Amino acid sequence: MPRRRLFYLLAVVALLGQMAFAMVTTAVSQSPTIDEPVYVGAAEVYRQQHSLRYNPEHPPLGKLFIAAGLAFADATLDPAFEGNQTRLGRNLLYESGNNPFQLMLLARLPIILLTLLFGLVVLAFARDLAGPAGGLIALALYAFSPDVIAHGSLATLDVPAAGLLLIAFWTTWRARERPKLYLPPAGVALGAALATRMSVLPAVPIMILLVALSAWKALADRPERRRRILLAAGAAAGVGIIAIAVVWISYLAVDPRLRWTTPPNLPHPGGLKGLAVDLMPLPQAYRDGMLVQFKFENRLYNGFLLGESYRGSLWYYMPVAVLIKTPIGMLLLWAAGVITMLVLPRLRAAALYVLPVSAVLLLATMTGSRGFGTRYVIFLPLFLAVAAGTVALIRWQRIAAIPLVITVAVGSVMTFPTYIPYSNIAFGGTGNTHNNLHDANVDWGQDLPRLSAYLDGQEAWLVYKGAGVPAYYGIRSRNPFEVPEDQVRGLLVVSDSRVALATGRLKRLIESSTPIAEVGHSMTVYRR
Repeated sequence: MPRRRLFYLLAVVALLGQMAFAMVTTAVSQSPTIDEPVYVGAAEVYRQQHSLRYNPEHPPLGKLFIAAGLAFADATLDPAFEGNQTRLGRNLLYESGNNPFQLMLLARLPIILLTLLFGLVVLAFARDLAGPAGGLIALALYAFSPDVIAHGSLATLDVPAAGLLLIAFWTTWRARERPKLYLPPAGVALGAALATRMSVLPAVPIMILLVALSAWKALADRPERRRRILLAAGAAAGVGIIAIAVVWISYLAVDPRLRWTTPPNLPHPGGLKGLAVDLMPLPQAYRDGMLVQFKFENRLYNGFLLGESYRGSLWYYMPVAVLIKTPIGMLLLWAAGVITMLVLPRLRAAALYVLPVSAVLLLATMTGSRGFGTRYVIFLPLFLAVAAGTVALIRWQRIAAIPLVITVAVGSVMTFPTYIPYSNIAFGGTGNTHNNLHDANVDWGQDLPRLSAYLDGQEAWLVYKGAGVPAYYGIRSRNPFEVPEDQVRGLLVVSDSRVALATGRLKRLIESSTPIAEVGHSMTVYRR
């Protein structure tokens, strides 16, 4: 093996190796985040009972990945349990004699492996566009992304859906030269993304158009224009059919009989939106899951941005959150990559496979009602890493990229192992994130083990937002809302998401207390 190729391989292994170390270390040190027990519980029901009744608002494939890890645990699942999906997760982890530490690690490991695999896709896509140097720049940004490490180490669906979508667009790009080889896997990847999260649906029209474009390009040597059009349309239809089949297969893998009962009182939006749902050639459970998502979107939620709480939604929430949560060097390289793809004639065709899908999905989140975290745009560190890799095509940009990548790496290493609350130094760094954002941006219930170590047996008043059970981690706590305010004395611990939205009694308790410590940059400890 030539020395240069060996060094390149070692660099790839080193980047993915540090990423794997960071994710596994994070996975073993965190309590379940708010969404994880829901997915873990549903996954175990899939595995043992072959039932689709839990968590219909998300398709099953991502939870089947989680179930693959849980298969090694031989967990006990109460066959008579009839509570909701939140109670199901708590029952499985803490009330059925199972080891929650083991279950959560096994549930998280398949997502960690997928996240590492997606890193190779980022590398390959960027290498296709900008050569070996571009691939390495893209992989470095991906591997050191605090958001990707944070959510790639959790048993959730955000990173799997984004990664599968990236595979779909990458293979569609490659189909411009070899359509018979790459269009079928593009259809499989698109279907897998749709079978993981419904939030990728806005990308489907873009994907289908690009499939037709790739097929048209591949058929450039055919003089008959009408035949080229028909073949390109047929390729697009074929990829769509494959994607639909993958969604059906994911549901059949859970329950071959597709037993499903529509939830009672599930509102139907009517109009064009309702008609679109009704006409989708997908399982009834999938279409009902979309209606559940519409119901969620019609609610009003409390939000928090730049130190101010609000009710409802802000269209600019997500762009601002991305600016706060993304390393500055990464933002600069993203911008340089986008400009490079638009300016260089040789990259303009490739830009169609990277930039429109990123923009459309970002716009979709900006019109949503839930400002709960940059995990909703986790596709950006994947697609825009590929774009950033193209700076390697211009010599001065390639040289300038080196110090920017180093700053990203240093910032990522410095926040280890508390990746969820990361923010860049322009907004005060990780220790200040709770003053600018809330929920999954900073405090998702992940730090019960760290709180237990901090308290070291001391009793505390606790206001916790999360899915874990504090007592299971050796935390001796009391509820400050169960006694008169003047009896709340000693240590008061409040999850930072509760601090951000505090009103009434909790606000009075906080204002009359002295902050003395931060635990994991997600919980504040006060003394009263």
